[in-house]
Amino acid sequence: MHILYFHQHFSTTKGASGTRSYEMAQALLREGHTVTMVCGSKARGQTGLEQPFKRGVRRGQVEEMDIIEFDLGYGNELSFAKRLIVFAKFALRSMGVALREPADVVFATTTPLTAGIPGIFARWLKRKPFVFEVRDLWPELPREMGVIRNPVLLLAMSILEWASYRSADRLIGLSPGIVKGITKLGVSSDRVTMVPNGCDIGLFGNSSNGWRPPSVRDDQLMAVFTGTHGNANGLNAVLDSAAVLRARGRDDVRIVLIGDGAEKTRLMQRAQVEGLDSVVFLDPVPKTELAGLLASADLGLQILRNVPAFYFGTSPNKFFDYIAAGLPVLNNYPGWLAEMIKENNCGYVVPPEDPEAFADALITAAEDRKELDAKGERAQDLATNQFARSTLAREWVDWVCGAARH
Repeated sequence: MHILYFHQHFSTTKGASGTRSYEMAQALLREGHTVTMVCGSKARGQTGLEQPFKRGVRRGQVEEMDIIEFDLGYGNELSFAKRLIVFAKFALRSMGVALREPADVVFATTTPLTAGIPGIFARWLKRKPFVFEVRDLWPELPREMGVIRNPVLLLAMSILEWASYRSADRLIGLSPGIVKGITKLGVSSDRVTMVPNGCDIGLFGNSSNGWRPPSVRDDQLMAVFTGTHGNANGLNAVLDSAAVLRARGRDDVRIVLIGDGAEKTRLMQRAQVEGLDSVVFLDPVPKTELAGLLASADLGLQILRNVPAFYFGTSPNKFFDYIAAGLPVLNNYPGWLAEMIKENNCGYVVPPEDPEAFADALITAAEDRKELDAKGERAQDLATNQFARSTLAREWVDWVCGAARH
């Protein structure tokens, strides 16, 4: 079968961005299918195409994938209005691709929600099977975060959400809350399945190229956060805990924040003003290089703002990278990941907005290395037994291709 795959923020492992779509496309290829990937240009991402754009688009083969990349740059530092413009342009250009390119299945994945528009048109105008993957619930998340307040825009997004779900032959949710959110809108549960982000055991579980930033000693606990430094991530919680560590005179903990985003400059300025020397900022690194950093880390940080929609409505790829690398995880908000950490005793769960408890967990990890190592072993067992990407990818391929067979 030929799968026409729409993901605006696609990247290969050579970029410093999420690689779920790359891994799923590779799984399709291994099963004998062909893939055309339609995407934009994401800051820190890497599609593998290097030739210049012609009339705003370039196309070529990368690792047996046919890639169509639009010259539509996107990054977390863009204003909300500029993001909407980029989303709309990608959706409009993708509609043309969806209507003219051959496909046995049209697949689209969020974010943004507008990613579903080409699938809707292919489904109703070309009668092509359409599978829609939901990574975040929109407009629920931005509404609860207070990012979007305009009632007209929220209504338009709700209509698009409803149309995307109802148009899709099949849907995929990445977390229990996402699946529940889809079915709450009247979609039959037999059209929805959950395939969470998975663990790349081969990449993160066997790295022999461990490294630490020069400012982090081998005898210090190194806790790492990998990902966007944006509004949703709530990284002030990390700096609040660093202030507690400073007040307690703890020099045996270092917190390494790897990534980029709209909040990074402000966070760095705050750390400098307050003398938070335990916090180290790094630029994003490719996944292959990140594996070496995680191999030398002691603890992974799963941090989000205290927004109830996050509790069961997200499936952060960083969590699965951590446990694939055998790292225990410190989580600072309730939900399905917090419950998983508790059930498997593979990390620490602290209440939201409680810097004292956050610092206590870091100190406990630093002082009891034997228990920390045991938690790490249990984390890797969880990764291998429940979230191996190879297993989840096969389930994903069967579900997507099953839309055409059905």
